[in-house]
Amino acid sequence: MDKVLRGLRLPENVAPGWLVVQLLGSVVILATLLTTAETQPLVWVAYGAAAACWVGFVLGHERLPRTAAALLAAGATVVAPVISVASDTSALVIGVVMLGRFAALITPGVRLIVATGCADIALCVLGGLLADVSLGETLGNPLGLVIILLFGLNRRQYRIHLAQTRRLLEQTKRAQAEQTRAAALDERTRIAREIHDVLANSLGALVVQLELAEAMLEQKDDDRALERVLVSRRLAVDGLAEARNAVAALRADVPPLARALEDLAQRHHKLSGTEVSFGTEGELRTPPFSVVACLVALAREALTNAAKHAPGEPVTMVLGFEPDRVRLTVRNPVAGDPGAGTGFGLTGMRERVSQVGGRLSTGTCQGEWQVVAEVPEPGHTGGDHG
Repeated sequence: MDKVLRGLRLPENVAPGWLVVQLLGSVVILATLLTTAETQPLVWVAYGAAAACWVGFVLGHERLPRTAAALLAAGATVVAPVISVASDTSALVIGVVMLGRFAALITPGVRLIVATGCADIALCVLGGLLADVSLGETLGNPLGLVIILLFGLNRRQYRIHLAQTRRLLEQTKRAQAEQTRAAALDERTRIAREIHDVLANSLGALVVQLELAEAMLEQKDDDRALERVLVSRRLAVDGLAEARNAVAALRADVPPLARALEDLAQRHHKLSGTEVSFGTEGELRTPPFSVVACLVALAREALTNAAKHAPGEPVTMVLGFEPDRVRLTVRNPVAGDPGAGTGFGLTGMRERVSQVGGRLSTGTCQGEWQVVAEVPEPGHTGGDHG
Protein backbone atom coordinates (compact mmCIF):
# COMPACT_ATOMS: atom_id res chain seq x y z
CA MET A 1 0.00 0.00 0.00
CA ASP A 2 2.88 2.37 0.82
CA LYS A 3 4.33 1.85 -2.68
CA VAL A 4 0.97 2.67 -4.23
CA LEU A 5 0.69 5.84 -2.15
CA ARG A 6 4.22 6.90 -3.06
CA GLY A 7 3.54 6.17 -6.74
CA LEU A 8 0.47 8.38 -6.92
CA ARG A 9 1.45 12.01 -7.45
CA LEU A 10 -1.64 14.16 -7.78
CA PRO A 11 -1.36 17.79 -8.99
CA GLU A 12 -1.25 20.60 -6.47
CA ASN A 13 -3.70 23.54 -6.36
CA VAL A 14 -1.62 25.45 -8.91
CA ALA A 15 -0.62 22.67 -11.28
CA PRO A 16 0.94 22.84 -14.76
CA GLY A 17 -2.46 21.87 -16.22
CA TRP A 18 -4.03 24.94 -14.64
CA LEU A 19 -1.33 27.18 -16.10
CA VAL A 20 -1.79 25.66 -19.54
CA VAL A 21 -5.54 26.31 -19.45
CA GLN A 22 -5.09 29.94 -18.37
CA LEU A 23 -2.37 30.63 -20.92
CA LEU A 24 -4.23 28.86 -23.70
CA GLY A 25 -7.40 30.79 -22.95
CA SER A 26 -5.49 34.07 -22.93
CA VAL A 27 -3.79 33.26 -26.23
CA VAL A 28 -7.08 32.27 -27.89
CA ILE A 29 -8.89 35.42 -26.76
CA LEU A 30 -5.98 37.67 -27.73
CA ALA A 31 -5.58 36.02 -31.13
CA THR A 32 -9.31 36.26 -31.74
CA LEU A 33 -9.39 39.97 -30.95
CA LEU A 34 -6.36 40.63 -33.15
CA THR A 35 -7.69 38.73 -36.16
CA THR A 36 -11.39 39.54 -36.05
CA ALA A 37 -12.96 41.45 -38.93
CA GLU A 38 -15.59 42.96 -36.68
CA THR A 39 -16.65 46.55 -37.43
CA GLN A 40 -19.71 47.02 -35.22
CA PRO A 41 -18.98 49.30 -32.22
CA LEU A 42 -21.51 47.52 -29.98
CA VAL A 43 -19.79 44.21 -30.55
CA TRP A 44 -16.38 45.76 -29.80
CA VAL A 45 -17.76 47.11 -26.53
CA ALA A 46 -18.77 43.57 -25.62
CA TYR A 47 -15.34 42.29 -26.67
CA GLY A 48 -13.58 44.89 -24.53
CA ALA A 49 -15.72 44.13 -21.49
CA ALA A 50 -15.19 40.38 -21.92
CA ALA A 51 -11.43 40.81 -22.32
CA ALA A 52 -11.27 42.97 -19.19
CA CYS A 53 -13.21 40.34 -17.25
CA TRP A 54 -10.83 37.62 -18.46
CA VAL A 55 -7.77 39.63 -17.38
CA GLY A 56 -9.34 40.21 -13.97
CA PHE A 57 -10.08 36.50 -13.66
CA VAL A 58 -6.51 35.48 -14.53
CA LEU A 59 -4.99 37.98 -12.08
CA GLY A 60 -7.37 37.27 -9.19
CA HIS A 61 -7.98 33.53 -9.59
CA GLU A 62 -5.69 32.51 -6.72
CA ARG A 63 -6.09 35.41 -4.29
CA LEU A 64 -9.78 36.22 -4.85
CA PRO A 65 -11.36 33.08 -6.32
CA ARG A 66 -14.99 34.13 -5.82
CA THR A 67 -14.47 37.58 -7.33
CA ALA A 68 -12.53 36.05 -10.21
CA ALA A 69 -15.33 33.55 -10.85
CA ALA A 70 -17.89 36.38 -10.88
CA LEU A 71 -15.79 38.30 -13.44
CA LEU A 72 -15.58 35.21 -15.65
CA ALA A 73 -19.34 34.70 -15.51
CA ALA A 74 -19.92 38.37 -16.27
CA GLY A 75 -17.58 38.22 -19.28
CA ALA A 76 -19.37 35.20 -20.73
CA THR A 77 -22.75 36.86 -20.18
CA VAL A 78 -21.66 40.15 -21.77
CA VAL A 79 -20.49 38.51 -24.98
CA ALA A 80 -23.42 36.04 -25.29
CA PRO A 81 -25.99 38.48 -26.85
CA VAL A 82 -23.62 39.51 -29.67
CA ILE A 83 -22.57 35.99 -30.72
CA SER A 84 -25.20 35.83 -33.47
CA VAL A 85 -24.83 39.55 -34.28
CA ALA A 86 -21.04 39.53 -34.83
CA SER A 87 -19.60 39.54 -38.32
CA ASP A 88 -17.61 36.33 -37.74
CA THR A 89 -17.20 33.57 -35.16
CA SER A 90 -14.95 35.63 -32.88
CA ALA A 91 -17.74 36.26 -30.38
CA LEU A 92 -18.60 32.56 -30.30
CA VAL A 93 -14.96 31.64 -29.66
CA ILE A 94 -14.66 34.13 -26.80
CA GLY A 95 -17.98 33.01 -25.32
CA VAL A 96 -17.01 29.33 -25.53
CA VAL A 97 -13.65 29.96 -23.82
CA MET A 98 -15.13 31.98 -20.98
CA LEU A 99 -18.22 29.85 -20.35
CA GLY A 100 -16.22 26.61 -20.56
CA ARG A 101 -13.65 27.91 -18.09
CA PHE A 102 -16.37 29.13 -15.74
CA ALA A 103 -18.19 25.78 -15.83
CA ALA A 104 -14.95 23.98 -14.89
CA LEU A 105 -14.41 26.06 -11.73
CA ILE A 106 -14.89 24.41 -8.36
CA THR A 107 -15.58 27.58 -6.36
CA PRO A 108 -19.10 28.36 -7.67
CA GLY A 109 -21.85 25.83 -7.09
CA VAL A 110 -23.36 23.67 -9.82
CA ARG A 111 -26.67 25.54 -9.67
CA LEU A 112 -24.96 28.88 -10.23
CA ILE A 113 -22.96 27.48 -13.14
CA VAL A 114 -26.04 25.95 -14.78
CA ALA A 115 -28.05 29.15 -14.21
CA THR A 116 -25.29 31.26 -15.79
CA GLY A 117 -25.01 28.87 -18.72
CA CYS A 118 -28.76 28.88 -19.31
CA ALA A 119 -28.83 32.67 -19.15
CA ASP A 120 -26.00 32.92 -21.71
CA ILE A 121 -27.74 30.44 -24.02
CA ALA A 122 -31.01 32.36 -23.73
CA LEU A 123 -29.26 35.68 -24.45
CA CYS A 124 -27.55 34.11 -27.46
CA VAL A 125 -30.91 32.91 -28.84
CA LEU A 126 -32.51 36.27 -28.11
CA GLY A 127 -29.68 38.11 -29.86
CA GLY A 128 -30.11 35.93 -32.93
CA LEU A 129 -33.86 36.51 -33.03
CA LEU A 130 -33.47 40.28 -32.69
CA ALA A 131 -30.79 40.37 -35.38
CA ASP A 132 -33.03 38.43 -37.72
CA VAL A 133 -30.31 35.92 -38.65
CA SER A 134 -30.95 32.50 -40.17
CA LEU A 135 -32.60 29.80 -38.09
CA GLY A 136 -29.55 27.57 -38.38
CA GLU A 137 -27.27 30.26 -36.98
CA THR A 138 -29.78 31.20 -34.30
CA LEU A 139 -29.88 27.62 -33.03
CA GLY A 140 -26.34 26.55 -33.93
CA ASN A 141 -24.50 29.12 -31.82
CA PRO A 142 -26.44 28.28 -28.62
CA LEU A 143 -25.75 24.60 -29.30
CA GLY A 144 -22.05 25.36 -29.13
CA LEU A 145 -22.59 26.99 -25.74
CA VAL A 146 -24.56 23.94 -24.53
CA ILE A 147 -21.76 21.60 -25.56
CA ILE A 148 -19.03 23.65 -23.87
CA LEU A 149 -21.20 24.01 -20.74
CA LEU A 150 -21.54 20.24 -20.45
CA PHE A 151 -17.84 19.77 -21.15
CA GLY A 152 -16.93 22.28 -18.44
CA LEU A 153 -19.23 20.63 -15.90
CA ASN A 154 -17.66 17.26 -16.69
CA ARG A 155 -14.21 18.76 -16.18
CA ARG A 156 -15.36 20.28 -12.91
CA GLN A 157 -16.62 16.91 -11.66
CA TYR A 158 -13.30 15.32 -12.58
CA ARG A 159 -11.38 17.97 -10.63
CA ILE A 160 -13.63 17.49 -7.59
CA HIS A 161 -13.08 13.73 -7.75
CA LEU A 162 -9.34 14.33 -8.06
CA ALA A 163 -9.34 16.59 -5.00
CA GLN A 164 -11.35 14.05 -3.01
CA THR A 165 -8.93 11.31 -4.04
CA ARG A 166 -6.01 13.46 -2.90
CA ARG A 167 -7.63 14.06 0.48
CA LEU A 168 -8.40 10.36 0.82
CA LEU A 169 -4.80 9.46 0.07
CA GLU A 170 -3.54 11.97 2.62
CA GLN A 171 -5.95 10.62 5.22
CA THR A 172 -4.82 7.09 4.40
CA LYS A 173 -1.19 8.10 4.83
CA ARG A 174 -1.94 9.72 8.18
CA ALA A 175 -3.93 6.67 9.28
CA GLN A 176 -1.08 4.37 8.29
CA ALA A 177 1.38 6.58 10.17
CA GLU A 178 -0.83 6.40 13.25
CA GLN A 179 -1.12 2.62 12.90
CA THR A 180 2.65 2.34 12.60
CA ARG A 181 3.12 4.52 15.67
CA ALA A 182 0.53 2.52 17.62
CA ALA A 183 2.17 -0.74 16.58
CA ALA A 184 5.53 0.59 17.74
CA LEU A 185 4.03 1.58 21.09
CA ASP A 186 2.43 -1.85 21.45
CA GLU A 187 5.75 -3.48 20.61
CA ARG A 188 7.55 -1.39 23.24
CA THR A 189 4.85 -2.24 25.78
CA ARG A 190 5.19 -5.92 24.97
CA ILE A 191 8.98 -5.77 25.29
CA ALA A 192 8.72 -3.93 28.60
CA ARG A 193 6.24 -6.48 29.93
CA GLU A 194 8.38 -9.42 28.87
CA ILE A 195 11.53 -7.95 30.40
CA HIS A 196 9.65 -7.00 33.54
CA ASP A 197 8.26 -10.50 34.00
CA VAL A 198 11.61 -12.15 33.31
CA LEU A 199 13.46 -9.90 35.73
CA ALA A 200 10.71 -10.16 38.33
CA ASN A 201 10.98 -13.93 38.28
CA SER A 202 14.78 -13.93 38.35
CA LEU A 203 15.09 -11.26 41.02
CA GLY A 204 12.38 -12.88 43.13
CA ALA A 205 14.24 -16.17 43.13
CA LEU A 206 17.51 -14.31 43.71
CA VAL A 207 16.08 -12.66 46.82
CA VAL A 208 14.99 -16.06 48.15
CA GLN A 209 18.48 -17.50 47.65
CA LEU A 210 20.19 -14.52 49.26
CA GLU A 211 17.82 -14.68 52.25
CA LEU A 212 18.72 -18.35 52.68
CA ALA A 213 22.41 -17.51 52.40
CA GLU A 214 22.01 -14.80 55.03
CA ALA A 215 20.26 -17.22 57.37
CA MET A 216 23.01 -19.81 56.90
CA LEU A 217 25.71 -17.24 57.59
CA GLU A 218 23.96 -16.37 60.83
CA GLN A 219 24.07 -20.09 61.67
CA LYS A 220 27.81 -20.19 60.82
CA ASP A 221 27.09 -22.66 58.01
CA ASP A 222 29.59 -21.14 55.58
CA ASP A 223 29.65 -24.02 53.11
CA ARG A 224 25.92 -24.04 52.52
CA ALA A 225 25.87 -20.23 52.47
CA LEU A 226 28.55 -20.25 49.77
CA GLU A 227 26.48 -22.76 47.83
CA ARG A 228 23.49 -20.43 47.97
CA VAL A 229 25.62 -17.48 46.87
CA LEU A 230 26.85 -19.46 43.87
CA VAL A 231 23.26 -20.36 43.04
CA SER A 232 22.38 -16.68 43.32
CA ARG A 233 25.19 -15.75 40.96
CA ARG A 234 24.05 -18.35 38.44
CA LEU A 235 20.49 -17.10 38.85
CA ALA A 236 21.54 -13.52 38.08
CA VAL A 237 23.46 -14.61 34.99
CA ASP A 238 20.56 -16.74 33.78
CA GLY A 239 18.12 -13.91 34.42
CA LEU A 240 20.18 -11.50 32.32
CA ALA A 241 20.39 -14.05 29.51
CA GLU A 242 16.67 -14.68 29.81
CA ALA A 243 15.94 -10.98 29.48
CA ARG A 244 18.04 -10.82 26.33
CA ASN A 245 16.31 -13.88 24.95
CA ALA A 246 12.91 -12.37 25.72
CA VAL A 247 13.70 -9.32 23.60
CA ALA A 248 15.08 -11.47 20.79
CA ALA A 249 12.11 -13.83 20.93
CA LEU A 250 9.67 -10.99 20.31
CA ARG A 251 10.76 -10.94 16.68
CA ALA A 252 11.75 -14.56 16.28
CA ASP A 253 9.70 -17.53 15.16
CA VAL A 254 6.96 -18.68 17.49
CA PRO A 255 8.43 -21.30 19.87
CA PRO A 256 6.48 -24.48 20.72
CA LEU A 257 4.41 -23.62 23.78
CA ALA A 258 4.78 -27.01 25.46
CA ARG A 259 8.56 -26.95 25.14
CA ALA A 260 8.78 -23.38 26.42
CA LEU A 261 6.75 -24.28 29.52
CA GLU A 262 8.73 -27.47 30.10
CA ASP A 263 12.01 -25.53 29.90
CA LEU A 264 10.60 -22.97 32.32
CA ALA A 265 9.63 -25.73 34.77
CA GLN A 266 13.09 -27.33 34.60
CA ARG A 267 14.83 -24.00 35.06
CA HIS A 268 12.66 -23.15 38.05
CA HIS A 269 13.42 -26.52 39.64
CA LYS A 270 17.13 -26.05 38.99
CA LEU A 271 17.24 -22.60 40.57
CA SER A 272 14.84 -23.03 43.49
CA GLY A 273 15.02 -26.74 44.17
CA THR A 274 11.23 -26.94 44.04
CA GLU A 275 9.73 -29.97 42.32
CA VAL A 276 7.76 -28.84 39.26
CA SER A 277 5.83 -31.43 37.29
CA PHE A 278 4.67 -30.51 33.82
CA GLY A 279 2.21 -32.36 31.62
CA THR A 280 0.06 -31.85 28.54
CA GLU A 281 -3.43 -32.87 27.51
CA GLY A 282 -4.85 -33.02 24.00
CA GLU A 283 -3.12 -32.75 20.64
CA LEU A 284 -0.05 -30.52 20.80
CA ARG A 285 0.14 -27.47 18.53
CA THR A 286 1.78 -24.06 18.41
CA PRO A 287 -0.65 -21.18 19.07
CA PRO A 288 0.05 -17.61 17.87
CA PHE A 289 2.99 -15.84 19.47
CA SER A 290 0.72 -13.56 21.51
CA VAL A 291 -0.80 -16.63 23.19
CA VAL A 292 2.61 -18.26 23.72
CA ALA A 293 4.06 -15.10 25.28
CA CYS A 294 0.99 -14.65 27.49
CA LEU A 295 0.95 -18.20 28.89
CA VAL A 296 4.72 -18.39 29.39
CA ALA A 297 4.66 -15.08 31.28
CA LEU A 298 1.70 -16.26 33.33
CA ALA A 299 3.45 -19.54 34.21
CA ARG A 300 6.58 -17.63 35.18
CA GLU A 301 4.59 -15.36 37.48
CA ALA A 302 2.72 -18.30 39.01
CA LEU A 303 5.98 -20.14 39.74
CA THR A 304 7.46 -17.01 41.31
CA ASN A 305 4.40 -16.65 43.56
CA ALA A 306 4.58 -20.32 44.52
CA ALA A 307 8.28 -20.05 45.41
CA LYS A 308 7.65 -17.02 47.57
CA HIS A 309 4.47 -18.05 49.37
CA ALA A 310 4.88 -21.83 49.43
CA PRO A 311 8.65 -22.42 49.29
CA GLY A 312 9.65 -26.02 48.82
CA GLU A 313 6.13 -27.17 48.01
CA PRO A 314 5.69 -29.06 44.71
CA VAL A 315 4.06 -27.28 41.78
CA THR A 316 2.00 -28.88 39.03
CA MET A 317 1.57 -27.36 35.59
CA VAL A 318 -0.83 -28.81 33.03
CA LEU A 319 -1.16 -27.49 29.48
CA GLY A 320 -4.39 -28.56 27.78
CA PHE A 321 -5.27 -28.20 24.10
CA GLU A 322 -8.94 -28.13 23.17
CA PRO A 323 -10.35 -27.65 19.66
CA ASP A 324 -10.99 -23.93 20.14
CA ARG A 325 -8.88 -22.94 23.13
CA VAL A 326 -5.73 -23.49 25.16
CA ARG A 327 -5.83 -23.97 28.92
CA LEU A 328 -2.95 -23.65 31.40
CA THR A 329 -3.39 -24.79 35.00
CA VAL A 330 -0.80 -24.17 37.74
CA ARG A 331 -1.39 -25.71 41.20
CA ASN A 332 0.55 -25.71 44.44
CA PRO A 333 -0.33 -26.36 48.12
CA VAL A 334 -1.81 -23.34 49.89
CA ALA A 335 0.60 -21.50 52.18
CA GLY A 336 0.43 -17.77 52.91
CA ASP A 337 -1.24 -15.23 50.64
CA PRO A 338 -0.70 -16.40 47.07
CA GLY A 339 -2.25 -13.29 45.59
CA ALA A 340 0.51 -10.95 46.77
CA GLY A 341 3.18 -12.13 44.41
CA THR A 342 5.99 -10.24 42.79
CA GLY A 343 5.83 -8.60 39.41
CA PHE A 344 2.35 -7.83 38.19
CA GLY A 345 0.72 -10.40 40.50
CA LEU A 346 -2.84 -11.47 39.86
CA THR A 347 -3.75 -8.08 38.39
CA GLY A 348 -0.97 -8.36 35.85
CA MET A 349 -1.98 -11.94 35.03
CA ARG A 350 -5.57 -10.92 34.34
CA GLU A 351 -4.44 -8.01 32.18
CA ARG A 352 -2.22 -10.23 30.07
CA VAL A 353 -4.86 -12.90 29.59
CA SER A 354 -7.58 -10.37 28.75
CA GLN A 355 -5.36 -8.80 26.09
CA VAL A 356 -5.45 -12.05 24.10
CA GLY A 357 -9.19 -12.48 24.65
CA GLY A 358 -8.89 -15.06 27.42
CA ARG A 359 -9.98 -15.30 31.03
CA LEU A 360 -8.17 -16.06 34.28
CA SER A 361 -9.59 -17.77 37.35
CA THR A 362 -7.77 -18.18 40.67
CA GLY A 363 -8.64 -19.67 44.03
CA THR A 364 -8.26 -22.63 46.34
CA CYS A 365 -9.41 -26.11 45.39
CA GLN A 366 -8.97 -29.13 47.69
CA GLY A 367 -6.21 -27.47 49.68
CA GLU A 368 -4.32 -26.19 46.65
CA TRP A 369 -3.95 -22.73 45.20
CA GLN A 370 -4.95 -22.92 41.56
CA VAL A 371 -4.40 -20.56 38.65
CA VAL A 372 -6.28 -21.40 35.45
CA ALA A 373 -5.96 -19.43 32.21
CA GLU A 374 -8.12 -20.15 29.18
CA VAL A 375 -7.27 -18.47 25.89
CA PRO A 376 -9.54 -18.91 22.84
CA GLU A 377 -8.02 -19.94 19.54
CA PRO A 378 -10.93 -19.65 17.07
CA GLY A 379 -8.73 -19.86 13.99
CA HIS A 380 -7.48 -23.35 14.80
CA THR A 381 -8.86 -26.13 12.61
CA GLY A 382 -7.12 -29.15 14.02
CA GLY A 383 -3.78 -29.28 12.16
CA ASP A 384 -0.56 -27.39 12.75
CA HIS A 385 1.24 -29.55 15.24
CA GLY A 386 3.74 -28.01 17.57
